[in-house]
Amino acid sequence: MEGRRTGSLPFVGMIMVVLVQASNMVVTKMAMSDGLNKYTLAFYCNALSSLALLPCPFIISRRSGSCPPLTFSVLGKIFLLALVGSASQICGYAGIDYSSPVLGTAMMNLTPAFTFILAVISRLEKVNWKSSSSQAKVVGTIVSILGALVIILYKGPTVLCSHSPASLVHPRHLVFLLSRQLNWVLGGFLLAAEAFLLSLWFIIQAYILKDYPVVLNIMFYLMFFATIFSGLLSLITVTELQSWILKFDARLIAILYSVSSGCWCL
Repeated sequence: MEGRRTGSLPFVGMIMVVLVQASNMVVTKMAMSDGLNKYTLAFYCNALSSLALLPCPFIISRRSGSCPPLTFSVLGKIFLLALVGSASQICGYAGIDYSSPVLGTAMMNLTPAFTFILAVISRLEKVNWKSSSSQAKVVGTIVSILGALVIILYKGPTVLCSHSPASLVHPRHLVFLLSRQLNWVLGGFLLAAEAFLLSLWFIIQAYILKDYPVVLNIMFYLMFFATIFSGLLSLITVTELQSWILKFDARLIAILYSVSSGCWCL
């Protein structure tokens, strides 16, 4: 009985992670609809995460022999990891802004597919065509990618209703529907880009952990570099002072929830 409980823990944990990520998308969409800028959202989330992880390097470094030296090569890899992670974060926020959390949740299925492809390319994963496990992974990857394309290109606002002739559709209404359709497609491809960059993020992290297996230290430096990247991008793109001011409303709740959900998934 105890073995069954232990074996089901990873399955339950993955379900909880998916639920947290999906609910985070809903909260984020609500906050952006309320006026929260996606660039300042990324900056505040990364900055608060950095502050939360700040004690980790000092605590771990005091344990003798528990922390290997942080070389310039490892720091450079973490810098690259932060750059890829920041790009993935911005693509995700922009994709949800253009589309909806429903599409964002559906596009999450692309992450394991892209991760498998990149793992095979980087030789972290070997494909044995005679193995049922490898065959299932390949079929699952193909189905995930084709399903994502169907959702992006097929699902969306209807431009012309079947029971209404085209001549009765007002031009302004048609332009609005076409705009929504294009936003849906653009949001879908941005979310697909997020999934690809997140998969690349996993692969780079796997290489870093081989040389420097201290997860909390890696996450602190990762969040620190990501704060710099998102801060510079926010300063360039966000010129209105009002976008930087936080009040106790849906925007602040979205930032805090995003930080807490990220730490929980970690």
